[in-house]
Amino acid sequence: MTFTMHSGILSIRARLDRAGMLLSGLCALHCIASIILISALGIGGGWLLAPEIHRFGLVFAVLIAAVAIGWGALRHRRMAPFVVAMMGLTFMGGALAVPHGVQEAVLTIIGVSLVTLGHILNLRHAHGTLSGRA
Repeated sequence: MTFTMHSGILSIRARLDRAGMLLSGLCALHCIASIILISALGIGGGWLLAPEIHRFGLVFAVLIAAVAIGWGALRHRRMAPFVVAMMGLTFMGGALAVPHGVQEAVLTIIGVSLVTLGHILNLRHAHGTLSGRA
């Protein structure tokens, strides 16, 4: 594989890692905003707390993490990003099993924080692989 093609593939994976971090941040913001809006203003409960939003978010998070972090783990042979992200996805999945509210938000925020950390670790290891420091 040529260096240009190799760096192009790493660029795609890096974009997926960044997309995963963005999705995680939006998820955490959604949790916090939902609690604040519903508690303080009493609005948006039906839409903001719709279970479909959480299910679709988890599906997107799993797909992006599977491709970006799984691909990274295979490439740089470091399992820490994968393990950390999978722990985060487990917390996010657990959040779907509890009623809406603070407990769900806490589990989700822990989960998205761990998924984000997995993506950060993946990017750092990918950078080391690209520069020959694998």
